[in-house]
Amino acid sequence: MKIARIETFLVPPRWLFCRIETDDGVVGWGEPVVEGRAEVVRAAVDVLAEQLLGKDPLRIQDHWQVLTKGGFYRGGPVLSSAVAGLDQALWDIAGKTYGAPVHALLGGPVRERVRVYAWVGGDEPAELTDQIAAQVEAGFTAVKMNAAGATSPITTPAETAAVVARVAAAREVLGPGRDVAVDFHGRFTAASARRALAELAPLHPLFVEEPVLPEHNHLLPGLVTAGPVPLATGERLYSRGEFLPVLTAGIAVAQPDPSHAGGISEVHRIAALADTFGAQLAPHCPLGPIALAASLQIAFATPNFLIQEQSRGIHYNKDADLLSYLADPEPFRFVDGHARRNDAPGLGITLDEAAVRAADRGGHAWRNPVWRHPDGSFAEW
Repeated sequence: MKIARIETFLVPPRWLFCRIETDDGVVGWGEPVVEGRAEVVRAAVDVLAEQLLGKDPLRIQDHWQVLTKGGFYRGGPVLSSAVAGLDQALWDIAGKTYGAPVHALLGGPVRERVRVYAWVGGDEPAELTDQIAAQVEAGFTAVKMNAAGATSPITTPAETAAVVARVAAAREVLGPGRDVAVDFHGRFTAASARRALAELAPLHPLFVEEPVLPEHNHLLPGLVTAGPVPLATGERLYSRGEFLPVLTAGIAVAQPDPSHAGGISEVHRIAALADTFGAQLAPHCPLGPIALAASLQIAFATPNFLIQEQSRGIHYNKDADLLSYLADPEPFRFVDGHARRNDAPGLGITLDEAAVRAADRGGHAWRNPVWRHPDGSFAEW
């Protein structure tokens, strides 16, 4: 069996899919994308495809070595995301070839269901309350929310109070038996994060995500020791080497993205590395169905897995949603806030290929917003 064809599809709302087909007709799907830079990753996939065409698709680890290390210049979000999507597709082919789900190829399941959380927005506590109540009614036991919009370098008392008020409103609806995670999104400086974390501690967030920008991760040890709030990071880290310093710093939750951090192969290794530090795995995944399917396969085979992000109903999904390109939505039917184990071969989903090809004809040019502070200077989004 040889790899005969590799294609990419730019599909709304902001995703990039790739399709690998073998000479005997086995098809694997992956999702290689950097949000806002999908076209750039598409070009990277085209270049990397030169290393795969005509090769045996089942030599996944050998291909991963060549794709990540075959060029003198390595790493970074574009290359790692291109590799990630190709790696997902190769695992999908392997599962279909062997007639087994990917989690079986990773060593077998360690759980029967995977806890997932829902995203909620709402700038005002009253609006947030309604959204959380709806997710609780839908059966979710955990939600995640952004802490704030554009944030001053040193937060004002009013800014800190607004963050606390919104999380307090969430806690009131959720009660003590459910969880709220809070995403700082790298919008806080270390000083402002320390101030906000101290105020949030009594509300017991499940974790606070990206308390500082990844380029400031050397400041994480001070934030970890400053209080009891579990800290999470990793959506903008792309390898075991980049995760090692933040795990050494004492983060509680590692959040590699299977569509950014080298695919199933590398995220599975990052999970094992995190386990040696007592850290839990919560894969980042505000993306499409293939990325989520890959995340779930990892989750079912990972002992130190905590909770899974998913994008159903997320605010980014305006022109298409998580289920838009699936022939069968059943794998993503969540019951009591959990995804049930799926033993279908490969990634366990079936895409509507006609819908994918039709969507690619229109494509998209999604870009993240550029924010400004009131004085006109750049603000982190």
